[in-house]
Amino acid sequence: MDLNYSASELDFQARVRAFLAEHLTADMAARTLGGGPASVADIRAWQGLLHAHGWGAIHWPVEFGGLAATPVEQHLFQLECALAGAPQQVAFGVKMLAPVLMRYGSREHQQYFLPRILSGEHWWCQGYSEPGSGSDLASLKTQAVRDGEHYVVNGQKCWNTLGQHADWIFCLVRTDTSAKAQRGISMLLFNMKTPGITVKPTRLLDGTYEVNEIFFTDVRVPVANLVGEENQGWTYAKYLLGHERAGIAGVGASKRDLLDLKTVASVEQRQGRPLAEDPEFGRRIARVEIDLLALEYTNLRVLSAKDAASITMQASILKIRGSEIRQAIAELTMEALGAGALRFDDQGAEHARGVTAAYMNLRKLSIYGGSNEIQKNIISQSLVGV
Repeated sequence: MDLNYSASELDFQARVRAFLAEHLTADMAARTLGGGPASVADIRAWQGLLHAHGWGAIHWPVEFGGLAATPVEQHLFQLECALAGAPQQVAFGVKMLAPVLMRYGSREHQQYFLPRILSGEHWWCQGYSEPGSGSDLASLKTQAVRDGEHYVVNGQKCWNTLGQHADWIFCLVRTDTSAKAQRGISMLLFNMKTPGITVKPTRLLDGTYEVNEIFFTDVRVPVANLVGEENQGWTYAKYLLGHERAGIAGVGASKRDLLDLKTVASVEQRQGRPLAEDPEFGRRIARVEIDLLALEYTNLRVLSAKDAASITMQASILKIRGSEIRQAIAELTMEALGAGALRFDDQGAEHARGVTAAYMNLRKLSIYGGSNEIQKNIISQSLVGV
């Protein structure tokens, strides 16, 4: 097996780097790399800029406005963007809903929503988790009752990421209360400005408001906004989650954070010498670097799969290991900073604040997108066939 990049892949990587050098401003990169909350203005501006130059969704088929990039090209694009400090694309539209619409959506949905996702005109959020229905998503209770050419939606969603900025939501709702849990679920698309929607941001441990509770009170959604068939939403939800969990691997972000860890370890002193020279700490860095390399190869294999519906187990593996590796790097960086990681109020301690905020925020990785415990169940069930 030749693990070296081909000439065409190296050329693609060079083109990505040239694009980033020309269009990613230093202040935008600094805000992204600072470890603080994402800049909504930067995210919107970056998606528009990517779209204007044909990079808006390189993994999409050409017929929908993408580049049909190969798995390696997708990997290189994500890696270079992460290392350069480019704002992260909002995955809910580009990487999660879009594949569902391409496979299961109507032609009308594809023609209307996909161009607006690509351009950044529509910021999407996800309505999945509910109080008491997180990892056990099939127990969701938000109900949609048919009333002529509309569904009337009542219920609550929680842990909704960045919904306070979203234009639209894709939402799992129960349309048949008498059917088996998974069989009575549908997927609806609706505008976040629809009357009856209340968004309540939740303050997190790092002080940011990244997630929300969303309440639906007699929200009227056109029947035309149903994805696919009624009561088949569980099929679409699983397909979407496969794309979400693969994306959670975060190889590019982990590589960027690993470089930061090495820099910190080379500067911080322990007993009169750089921490990087400590054999035990160096061993721990090497261990996580090896794990990251193995994750990178696994991620490339998953990206190469022809049918995302067949990669459930692999996506779960990526989700678990990606979460663990990013958390391990954050923990090592905090340990390297030592007491300096607590200097929230000291002048000149911006980097320490960013590292500490990132450490706190990354605690969520082992829970969201389906907890790691649930992913282990999926893997074991896949292996034994039950």
